[in-house]
Amino acid sequence: MAQLWGGRFTKETDKLVYAFNASIGFDKRLWQQDIEGSIAHVKMLGKQGILTTEEMQRIIDGLDSIRADVESGRLVIDDSFEDIHSFVEAVLTERIGDAGKKLHTGRSRNDQVALDMRLYTRIQVQMTDELLKELLSVIVRIMEENLDTYMPGFTHLQKAQPLTLAHHLGAYFEMFRRDRLRMQDILKRMNYCPLGAGALAGTTYPLDRDYTAELLGFEGPTLNSMDSVSDRDYLIEFLSALSTVMMHLSRFSEEIIIWNSDEYRFVEIDDAYSTGSSIMPQKKNPDIAELVRGKTGRVYGDLIALLTVMKGLPLAYNKDMQEDKETAFDAFDTVKDCLILFTGMLDTIKFRKDRMAESAMKGFTNATDAADYLVGKGVPFREAHSIVGRLVLYCIEKNTSIDVLPLEEMKKISGRFEEDIYDAVSLKSCVEKRLTTGAPGRGAMEKVLAVYKDYLNGN
Repeated sequence: MAQLWGGRFTKETDKLVYAFNASIGFDKRLWQQDIEGSIAHVKMLGKQGILTTEEMQRIIDGLDSIRADVESGRLVIDDSFEDIHSFVEAVLTERIGDAGKKLHTGRSRNDQVALDMRLYTRIQVQMTDELLKELLSVIVRIMEENLDTYMPGFTHLQKAQPLTLAHHLGAYFEMFRRDRLRMQDILKRMNYCPLGAGALAGTTYPLDRDYTAELLGFEGPTLNSMDSVSDRDYLIEFLSALSTVMMHLSRFSEEIIIWNSDEYRFVEIDDAYSTGSSIMPQKKNPDIAELVRGKTGRVYGDLIALLTVMKGLPLAYNKDMQEDKETAFDAFDTVKDCLILFTGMLDTIKFRKDRMAESAMKGFTNATDAADYLVGKGVPFREAHSIVGRLVLYCIEKNTSIDVLPLEEMKKISGRFEEDIYDAVSLKSCVEKRLTTGAPGRGAMEKVLAVYKDYLNGN
């Protein structure tokens, strides 16, 4: 297969070298962006008089025909070409003749691939943002349905204080909302057009880079031709943001895996998102949650691989940068699949409200409220803390809990306890009296939910 750069060489490239150097096996997924960028480039060349109107239209018609034929399956991308750019140009020339050889006027493969990757990544950023929004919508629905679903809150994986499922899931809403903000921030910073930068030093042709940028939906052209072809910061930022998304999904998956265990039984995962055991018939495994947790390491690896590729590269373009695509594509695909599957799993999960409340009652999650009760009776907090510590120890020895311990036994530990202690340490009371912004009380949560729903409706 003849290369676009073959004129300088008198000897054919070794077949193994050619295969090692070729990128069409993975960059063929950029075919739509390659055609879109070429059409914009040709329109600009026509506008500037670098191509005649007739040449411009013939090339555009030829590119449109290639796009239509690839979409319909009539034209299959030939992996024997070096890259997607040479495939498109060769097919175009075959279809329209010598006019097709003028497609590459005023550009290099360096700025061409930089453009293709930006266009493709821009779509992936927007798609990820939409998938995050869908997940947030599911979280809000579950929150609305569980404002009074009491459960234990944990620190160090030990029961700490009672709260609600709505409040617990609200923490993940905040995480994924921040992820969306990162997507929007990346989009603003990356949305500048590198086409027209040439190989590294621009071109002598009178290109109108502002016009090309406008045609392709960019804010404007990039302002340094060397940086234009060697910048992969936007990919590193995106993979970093995707790694954070996966970290959040992994944390959520870990909790679902724990909640699904027989020791907790807080949730029942829908059959569609579970698998069984080949040997143990009783098993119902949380495989989707486990795979999401596992694939987080894969996305981290993609980020580290790209950072490592870029860390020692001098300006401007180096062939090392071809390694950006497979890692980026892997991260894009992995996160997209994880978001879709995790959202479906969460949307169909059944929450065992009875088990959650029972667990909250048995774990002394109301101990802090018992101490606050004593403070309300005039006991200094440190003394109240000590009294309740002894009370908890007594309950452990008696295999009981604060809320059902007879009052006369409480009074043996402190005479400050009265009949109203039982109301003070009930789950409902423990949760509902926490009404500061961000707390789990129903009044506070209703205000937060209104903010979340307005956010989703506006974005």
